[in-house]
Amino acid sequence: MEDLRLLTLNHWGFDGRIHNGELVVHRNQAAKVLGVMGKLFELRFPIERIQLIDVYGGDDDRSMAANNTSAFNCREVESNSGTWSQHSYGRAIDINPVQNPYLPRSGPVEPPAGAAYTDRSVVRPGMIVDGDGVVTAFRSIGWRWGGYWTSSKDYQHFSSNGR
Repeated sequence: MEDLRLLTLNHWGFDGRIHNGELVVHRNQAAKVLGVMGKLFELRFPIERIQLIDVYGGDDDRSMAANNTSAFNCREVESNSGTWSQHSYGRAIDINPVQNPYLPRSGPVEPPAGAAYTDRSVVRPGMIVDGDGVVTAFRSIGWRWGGYWTSSKDYQHFSSNGR
């Protein structure tokens, strides 16, 4: 817990207005993440909401269904996997989960509302696509995007180690 830092930041909403948000990240990533989020603000990249996972009782499914952008969440990569997610260390961020869903190797799209965004060739507000300003901003701090994964795709996910 002593390695985590609370970031308070502004972001553009889908309504074209400025909103406040909070992210918890690892202390070694705090300045970098603030820089990236500042770039996204400059780009006017819309983000539905940025709330701490606590608002959703630590439930990743509820957070994704609310289209919440979040970072720290002490959880496994997948239920019963026995492997801690990079979110558990404050070294991962999920952005606009509905517009940028997780497409597992097998099973349904997560969150379910993200099924409307699986065709990545039709770019709509809040979507993250290869080579855009969001991917470029995270790449500038050495973070990698889940949209580049080969066995599954996690279009919302960025992490310091690529997983």
